[in-house]
Amino acid sequence: MTTARHHQICLEATAYYHCISRCVRRAFLCGQDKESGVSYEHRRSWVEDRLFALAKVFCIDLCAYAIMSNHYHLVLHINKAKADSLTDSDVIDRWLSFHNPPVLIQRYLRGDIHTQDEYNAVCSIIQTWRQRLYSISWFMRLLNQFIASEANKEDGCSGHFWEGRFKSQALLDDKALAAAMAYVDLNPVRAGIAETPETSDFTSVQFRLDNSRNPKASVAYLYPFIGQNNSTQEGIPYHLADYCSGIVNLAT
Repeated sequence: MTTARHHQICLEATAYYHCISRCVRRAFLCGQDKESGVSYEHRRSWVEDRLFALAKVFCIDLCAYAIMSNHYHLVLHINKAKADSLTDSDVIDRWLSFHNPPVLIQRYLRGDIHTQDEYNAVCSIIQTWRQRLYSISWFMRLLNQFIASEANKEDGCSGHFWEGRFKSQALLDDKALAAAMAYVDLNPVRAGIAETPETSDFTSVQFRLDNSRNPKASVAYLYPFIGQNNSTQEGIPYHLADYCSGIVNLAT
C-alpha cells in the first residue's frame, strides 16, 4: 500500500528531501532512442528551465539535480519560514505565475470586495496558496505536468508519461544531505555517460562549477553553500570547494 505524501514529508524531522521521477515503460525523458534514432536531448533544457522557474516562485530551494535519459533526481529544501514571511500580495503574485486567478481573487485585486464573508474567503484562498508554495507535492506536480504535456504534444500521443507518483526520501542529517547530493550529482558518471562531474551535463554540480568560474554569473537558482556556523545566511552547511573536492574524489 502506498503512503500518503503528507505522511512522507515531515518538517519536524527534516526540511531536506531526495525526490525521483521516472518515465513509464520505454518513454524517453531525454537521451536518444537507439532503436528509432530519435534524439530527445533538447528536453533536458525543458526540465532545467522549468526547475529554475519553479524554484524562483516556490519557497522550495533546489540543492541538487541530475536530468537523466528516463528519470531525474532532485534534492530539495522546504523553506517554510520564507513562505510564512511573504505578504499576501507576494503569495498572490507567486501563485498566479503559474495559475489563472479565480473570480474572487480577480475582484480582490480590483478592490471589489465589500463583505466580511468575501474577505474571509479571500484570506482562506491566500492561506491555501501560501501552504502550497512550500509543498513538494505541488512543486513536483507543476514540474511533471508541464514536462508530460510538452512531451506528449511533441510525440503526438496522450496518456501517462510518468511512472506513477514521484518518490521521496527524507534526509535526516547533514551527512545524509551530503551523501544524497553527491549521489545525484554523480549519476551521469556512474551511468557511464560522463567522465567527470565537470562534464556531467544538466547536473547541479556542473552548473555550480561553471558559475564559480564566472564571477558575473548568478547561481541564485540553487540553494547556496554557506559552510557551518553561519548564522547570517541560509544555505547548505558545507563549503562548495569541500563538496566539489569530495565528489571529484568519489568519481575517480
